[in-house]
Amino acid sequence: MPQSLSLVLVHLVFSTKDRVALIGPGVRASLHAYIAEVARNMDCLCLRVGGTADHVHVMLSLARTVSISDVVQRLKTTSSLWMKDRAPEFRVFSWQRGYGAFSVGPGDQEALLKYIDEQEEHHKGRTFQDEYRAFLKKYNMKYEERYVWD
Repeated sequence: MPQSLSLVLVHLVFSTKDRVALIGPGVRASLHAYIAEVARNMDCLCLRVGGTADHVHVMLSLARTVSISDVVQRLKTTSSLWMKDRAPEFRVFSWQRGYGAFSVGPGDQEALLKYIDEQEEHHKGRTFQDEYRAFLKKYNMKYEERYVWD
């Protein structure tokens, strides 16, 4: 077979350090666009970026030449630097050390896109921590609570 093809859909979730609400409405859309651009520059098809003041969700099709950890590391590092350059109040901006990466079947793509689009409404009744624990439970992932929030 002379051609290498892949379709690996990934849902990434990561939070600001200590879940500090620094991603306000004035910068949120620009940050999300920047994250999508960084993903595209890594040859990943970025299908959606969304979130609230303290976390982001990214849905992408992983390029066949990169690893999930490389993508997350680049997204977090470059977007953190980008935020720090925006205004003095963002000089303290950083992401938490960890992240969640969840596989998505093609049949679940539309539901996840809708979920990401509705983050503001969704989080009127649920914290990021509760949302993240629900993802871990849904995917049957074992974890130690003390390490999840570093």
